[in-house]
Amino acid sequence: MSHFLLFYQFVPDYLERRGKFRSAHVQAAWQAVERGELMLGGALADPADSAVLLFQSDGPGAAENFAGSDPYVVNGLVTHWHVRAWTTVVGDLATTPVRLD
Repeated sequence: MSHFLLFYQFVPDYLERRGKFRSAHVQAAWQAVERGELMLGGALADPADSAVLLFQSDGPGAAENFAGSDPYVVNGLVTHWHVRAWTTVVGDLATTPVRLD
């Protein structure tokens, strides 16, 4: 298993428009958690112009599939999204832990 970060860039009026789609978005996110794919997710603050979601899976597909059907993406609240592999080396959840003793 590896970590993947899904980055979202929001439209300027994201906070005003998200209410209509928030329930479906959050429900989809919790379903991804229940499948063991999504570990953490949320909008960045001050300003709320982007978000980061942390996935754990064998490849980027779980994050890409989430974005492809996310109500925020489908309904135009996200102007751009991309997935990056994240090599985690420190912490209890690191997928490739490195300890230098």
